[in-house]
Amino acid sequence: MTIDNNVDPQYLALAKKVLEEGNYKGDRTGTGTRSLFGEQMRFDLSKGFPMLTTKKLPFRVIAEELLWFISGSTNVKDLLDKNVHIWDDDAYRWYKELGRPLPKKEFFDCIKEFGFDLGAIYGAQWRNWNNEGIDQLKNVIEQIKVDPDSRRLLVLAFNPSVIGKVALPPCHYVFQFYVAEGKLSCMFTMRSNDVFLGLPFNIASYALLVHIVAKMTGLAVGELVYSCGDVHIYNNHVEQLELQMTREPKPLPTLKVKTVHENIEDYTLEDFELIGYEAHPVIKGKVSVGLKEEEK
Repeated sequence: MTIDNNVDPQYLALAKKVLEEGNYKGDRTGTGTRSLFGEQMRFDLSKGFPMLTTKKLPFRVIAEELLWFISGSTNVKDLLDKNVHIWDDDAYRWYKELGRPLPKKEFFDCIKEFGFDLGAIYGAQWRNWNNEGIDQLKNVIEQIKVDPDSRRLLVLAFNPSVIGKVALPPCHYVFQFYVAEGKLSCMFTMRSNDVFLGLPFNIASYALLVHIVAKMTGLAVGELVYSCGDVHIYNNHVEQLELQMTREPKPLPTLKVKTVHENIEDYTLEDFELIGYEAHPVIKGKVSVGLKEEEK
């Protein structure tokens, strides 16, 4: 039986290429990587929702992080309230870099009550660029409706004026929409990408964004294009990827966006239905953020 899955094969081929041809490089976390520069993948969203099947991914977590960006929030407490912890280590590293004294457990006990802002990261730039009241995301959705042939359907996240004042400079720093033949496509571009942990989340997150915006603008979903500068595999993820490469891909799931909301920030997890997601078991790996071992 032929499996219609245009995601796992491309992803695993990219991972194999990085492992076999990548340059050995140091990095800010001290873990070390194998790295290539300038890679691209393309996914036809009409063929299924691009969630990897060679290891199970948490759709709820991916969706809640995207909704957090869309809300404009930069407070990690909003994620903790949804039991989403993918920003925990970056939040604590940023806290320590600011010279704060609390151990990790006490830090999170504190922010669960009082919150902790990560600076003007994705949500701030998408919804209030440079704190100037420019809502890029709202503007681009309106522009798709009135001028779908525009070549200016893009949203920026990388803002040089706030570097050094944020927990982490955006990795996926720009995305651009494209409308043709009644379909909405999107290219998202990354300066840096962790293949094992980050990339599967990024693909699914932007695919979900395309589905949401397509629903709001009355379009079908088209293509999702991934483009990245530094594509890397951390040295402590090699064994996990080698295991993943032994697994046969399964059919892709489909995604249903059940509601048309007037405002994109009104979407919640309940508006999405992921149908038919079957995947191989989770493969765990450590996030590299540059914390000392005793701080993790």
